[in-house]
Amino acid sequence: MSGGEFRLILLRHGETAWSAARRHTGRTDCPLTELGEAQARAARKTLSDLDLQSPLVLTSPRQRAVHTAELAGLTGAIVDDDLVEWDYGDYEGLTTPEIQQRSPGWTIFTGETPGGETAEQVGKRADHVLARVIPELSTRDVVLVGHGHFSRVLIARWCEFDVVEGRRFFMSTAAVTVLGHDHQARTVLTHNLVPPLEPQEGAAQ
Repeated sequence: MSGGEFRLILLRHGETAWSAARRHTGRTDCPLTELGEAQARAARKTLSDLDLQSPLVLTSPRQRAVHTAELAGLTGAIVDDDLVEWDYGDYEGLTTPEIQQRSPGWTIFTGETPGGETAEQVGKRADHVLARVIPELSTRDVVLVGHGHFSRVLIARWCEFDVVEGRRFFMSTAAVTVLGHDHQARTVLTHNLVPPLEPQEGAAQ
Protein backbone atom coordinates (compact mmCIF):
# COMPACT_ATOMS: atom_id res chain seq x y z
CA MET A 1 0.00 0.00 0.00
CA SER A 2 1.05 3.57 -0.60
CA GLY A 3 0.63 6.15 2.16
CA GLY A 4 -2.68 7.43 0.79
CA GLU A 5 -4.24 3.97 0.86
CA PHE A 6 -4.12 3.36 4.60
CA ARG A 7 -7.38 4.10 6.36
CA LEU A 8 -8.68 5.84 9.45
CA ILE A 9 -11.47 3.75 10.98
CA LEU A 10 -13.92 5.09 13.55
CA LEU A 11 -15.86 2.72 15.81
CA ARG A 12 -18.59 4.09 18.06
CA HIS A 13 -19.16 2.27 21.34
CA GLY A 14 -22.09 -0.12 21.72
CA GLU A 15 -25.41 0.75 23.28
CA THR A 16 -25.68 2.02 26.86
CA ALA A 17 -28.85 2.68 28.83
CA TRP A 18 -28.38 6.40 28.27
CA SER A 19 -27.69 6.13 24.55
CA ALA A 20 -30.82 3.97 24.19
CA ALA A 21 -32.78 6.74 25.91
CA ARG A 22 -31.00 9.32 23.72
CA ARG A 23 -29.56 11.10 26.76
CA HIS A 24 -26.46 13.19 26.20
CA THR A 25 -23.66 11.14 27.73
CA GLY A 26 -20.35 12.92 28.06
CA ARG A 27 -18.51 12.58 31.37
CA THR A 28 -20.90 9.96 32.79
CA ASP A 29 -19.20 6.57 32.58
CA CYS A 30 -22.11 4.32 31.57
CA PRO A 31 -21.45 0.61 30.94
CA LEU A 32 -22.66 -1.24 27.87
CA THR A 33 -26.05 -2.92 27.97
CA GLU A 34 -26.36 -6.58 26.97
CA LEU A 35 -27.37 -5.38 23.52
CA GLY A 36 -24.39 -3.03 23.47
CA GLU A 37 -22.05 -5.94 24.22
CA ALA A 38 -23.66 -7.96 21.42
CA GLN A 39 -23.24 -5.01 19.04
CA ALA A 40 -19.57 -4.69 19.95
CA ARG A 41 -18.97 -8.40 19.37
CA ALA A 42 -20.75 -8.13 16.01
CA ALA A 43 -18.43 -5.28 15.02
CA ARG A 44 -15.54 -7.75 15.14
CA LYS A 45 -16.59 -9.24 11.78
CA THR A 46 -16.97 -5.81 10.15
CA LEU A 47 -13.46 -4.90 11.27
CA SER A 48 -12.11 -8.29 10.18
CA ASP A 49 -13.60 -7.82 6.72
CA LEU A 50 -11.62 -4.58 6.42
CA ASP A 51 -8.37 -6.58 6.58
CA LEU A 52 -6.68 -4.00 8.79
CA GLN A 53 -2.96 -3.55 8.28
CA SER A 54 -1.09 -3.67 11.64
CA PRO A 55 -3.49 -1.07 13.03
CA LEU A 56 -2.77 1.47 15.71
CA VAL A 57 -5.80 1.36 18.02
CA LEU A 58 -6.69 4.31 20.22
CA THR A 59 -9.70 4.40 22.54
CA SER A 60 -11.53 6.88 24.72
CA PRO A 61 -10.94 6.17 28.42
CA ARG A 62 -14.67 5.70 29.09
CA GLN A 63 -15.56 2.09 29.92
CA ARG A 64 -18.18 1.92 27.17
CA ALA A 65 -15.44 2.55 24.59
CA VAL A 66 -12.72 0.43 26.19
CA HIS A 67 -15.09 -2.53 26.55
CA THR A 68 -16.31 -2.11 22.97
CA ALA A 69 -12.71 -2.28 21.74
CA GLU A 70 -12.12 -5.46 23.73
CA LEU A 71 -15.29 -7.19 22.51
CA ALA A 72 -14.57 -6.13 18.92
CA GLY A 73 -11.22 -7.92 19.08
CA LEU A 74 -9.07 -4.80 18.96
CA THR A 75 -6.01 -5.82 20.96
CA GLY A 76 -3.37 -3.46 22.29
CA ALA A 77 -5.67 -0.44 22.41
CA ILE A 78 -4.05 2.71 23.81
CA VAL A 79 -6.19 5.10 25.87
CA ASP A 80 -6.25 8.63 24.46
CA ASP A 81 -8.01 11.20 26.64
CA ASP A 82 -8.65 13.39 23.59
CA LEU A 83 -11.17 10.81 22.34
CA VAL A 84 -13.71 11.48 25.11
CA GLU A 85 -17.18 12.61 24.11
CA TRP A 86 -18.22 16.25 23.81
CA ASP A 87 -18.53 17.73 27.31
CA TYR A 88 -22.22 18.61 27.54
CA GLY A 89 -21.85 20.59 30.76
CA ASP A 90 -25.23 21.48 32.27
CA TYR A 91 -26.96 19.38 29.59
CA GLU A 92 -25.37 16.10 30.68
CA GLY A 93 -28.02 13.39 30.92
CA LEU A 94 -30.72 15.39 29.13
CA THR A 95 -32.36 14.56 25.82
CA THR A 96 -32.53 17.04 22.95
CA PRO A 97 -36.30 17.64 23.45
CA GLU A 98 -35.65 18.38 27.14
CA ILE A 99 -32.93 20.87 26.24
CA GLN A 100 -35.13 22.47 23.58
CA GLN A 101 -37.69 23.29 26.28
CA ARG A 102 -35.03 25.64 27.65
CA SER A 103 -33.46 26.62 24.33
CA PRO A 104 -35.85 26.26 21.35
CA GLY A 105 -34.24 24.84 18.22
CA TRP A 106 -31.11 23.74 20.09
CA THR A 107 -28.82 21.06 18.72
CA ILE A 108 -25.33 20.13 19.91
CA PHE A 109 -23.86 21.35 16.61
CA THR A 110 -25.64 24.70 16.45
CA GLY A 111 -26.37 25.68 20.05
CA GLU A 112 -24.41 26.58 23.15
CA THR A 113 -23.54 24.13 25.96
CA PRO A 114 -23.40 26.06 29.23
CA GLY A 115 -20.74 24.64 31.52
CA GLY A 116 -19.44 22.38 28.73
CA GLU A 117 -17.30 22.55 25.60
CA THR A 118 -17.86 24.92 22.72
CA ALA A 119 -17.85 23.67 19.15
CA GLU A 120 -14.53 25.45 18.67
CA GLN A 121 -12.99 23.62 21.63
CA VAL A 122 -14.25 20.24 20.41
CA GLY A 123 -12.96 21.01 16.92
CA LYS A 124 -9.50 21.80 18.26
CA ARG A 125 -9.50 18.52 20.17
CA ALA A 126 -10.48 16.64 17.01
CA ASP A 127 -7.72 18.41 15.07
CA HIS A 128 -5.23 17.36 17.76
CA VAL A 129 -6.30 13.71 17.38
CA LEU A 130 -5.96 13.90 13.60
CA ALA A 131 -2.54 15.54 13.86
CA ARG A 132 -1.43 12.61 16.01
CA VAL A 133 -2.73 9.85 13.74
CA ILE A 134 -2.17 11.23 10.24
CA PRO A 135 1.59 10.45 10.32
CA GLU A 136 0.71 6.86 11.27
CA LEU A 137 -1.38 6.52 8.11
CA SER A 138 1.78 6.51 6.02
CA THR A 139 2.52 2.98 7.23
CA ARG A 140 -0.62 1.43 8.71
CA ASP A 141 -4.33 1.70 9.41
CA VAL A 142 -5.58 3.52 12.51
CA VAL A 143 -8.71 2.67 14.52
CA LEU A 144 -10.31 5.21 16.88
CA VAL A 145 -12.88 3.84 19.34
CA GLY A 146 -15.07 6.52 20.79
CA HIS A 147 -18.39 8.29 20.88
CA GLY A 148 -21.16 9.48 18.63
CA HIS A 149 -20.84 13.24 18.54
CA PHE A 150 -17.07 13.40 18.79
CA SER A 151 -16.70 10.83 16.01
CA ARG A 152 -18.95 12.98 13.85
CA VAL A 153 -16.72 15.97 14.55
CA LEU A 154 -13.69 13.88 13.56
CA ILE A 155 -15.37 13.00 10.26
CA ALA A 156 -16.16 16.65 9.57
CA ARG A 157 -12.64 17.81 10.37
CA TRP A 158 -11.10 14.94 8.34
CA CYS A 159 -13.13 16.21 5.38
CA GLU A 160 -11.93 19.76 6.12
CA PHE A 161 -15.45 20.92 7.02
CA ASP A 162 -16.43 23.11 9.95
CA VAL A 163 -17.50 21.30 13.13
CA VAL A 164 -21.17 22.13 12.47
CA GLU A 165 -21.12 19.79 9.45
CA GLY A 166 -20.76 16.85 11.81
CA ARG A 167 -24.56 17.06 12.01
CA ARG A 168 -24.65 15.39 8.58
CA PHE A 169 -22.85 12.19 9.67
CA PHE A 170 -25.15 10.32 12.05
CA MET A 171 -23.51 7.29 13.67
CA SER A 172 -25.36 4.35 15.20
CA THR A 173 -24.06 2.54 18.26
CA ALA A 174 -21.22 0.14 17.35
CA ALA A 175 -21.18 1.52 13.81
CA VAL A 176 -18.00 1.69 11.74
CA THR A 177 -16.95 4.52 9.44
CA VAL A 178 -13.92 4.30 7.16
CA LEU A 179 -12.05 7.45 6.13
CA GLY A 180 -9.37 7.53 3.49
CA HIS A 181 -8.22 9.21 0.31
CA ASP A 182 -9.24 9.45 -3.33
CA HIS A 183 -6.66 11.05 -5.65
CA GLN A 184 -4.90 12.44 -2.56
CA ALA A 185 -8.09 14.15 -1.34
CA ARG A 186 -9.51 13.15 2.03
CA THR A 187 -12.82 11.35 1.68
CA VAL A 188 -15.37 9.13 3.41
CA LEU A 189 -14.97 5.64 1.98
CA THR A 190 -17.82 4.00 3.90
CA HIS A 191 -20.05 5.38 6.64
CA ASN A 192 -22.18 4.03 9.49
CA LEU A 193 -21.67 0.34 8.82
CA VAL A 194 -23.87 -1.44 11.35
CA PRO A 195 -22.96 -5.12 11.76
CA PRO A 196 -25.79 -7.67 11.93
CA LEU A 197 -26.13 -9.21 15.36
CA GLU A 198 -25.21 -12.84 15.87
CA PRO A 199 -28.20 -15.12 16.66
CA GLN A 200 -28.38 -15.87 20.38
CA GLU A 201 -28.05 -19.46 21.51
CA GLY A 202 -31.45 -20.99 22.11
CA ALA A 203 -33.23 -18.27 20.15
CA ALA A 204 -36.07 -19.30 17.85
CA GLN A 205 -34.98 -19.82 14.27
